[in-house]
Amino acid sequence: MSDDRLKDEARDALTRFLEEQHLRKTPERYAILDKVFEMSQHFYIDSLQESLEKASYHVCKATLYNAMQLFVDAGLVRKHQFDNQPAQYERVVSAQTGNHYHLVCRRCGKVKEAKAPEMLKELTKVKSRTFHAEFYSAYVYGICSTCMRKIKKESKQ
Repeated sequence: MSDDRLKDEARDALTRFLEEQHLRKTPERYAILDKVFEMSQHFYIDSLQESLEKASYHVCKATLYNAMQLFVDAGLVRKHQFDNQPAQYERVVSAQTGNHYHLVCRRCGKVKEAKAPEMLKELTKVKSRTFHAEFYSAYVYGICSTCMRKIKKESKQ
């Protein structure tokens, strides 16, 4: 699916959500959403603000945090809190966006996404009459290969 089509679908979903919740459809919310859907990786609020500034669109951090919470509530964005780092966000392209796990380096904080279709199969085997799973997200903490090389190099000295 093209980025323009993704943005259009996200804008339509936001419009429906705002109307259902009786919230204002502000140009700032749509500009922020457009920028979010240009992001292909996890991002921090600071990097989102920097990206908006480069596009000559000025919004304060409070507006960004409020908009991101709104997008989370609307199901357009997922918020992740890895270890003791600031929150990171990722756009939700479809329900399947959630079906991945995160490899989190405890030393440098780098996050890498990985897919495990067999994990979803195992999770769907767990049946509950009172709960319907929509997606999963898991965090695996360790040391990335770059940091591991640095550790080995430091220990040789």
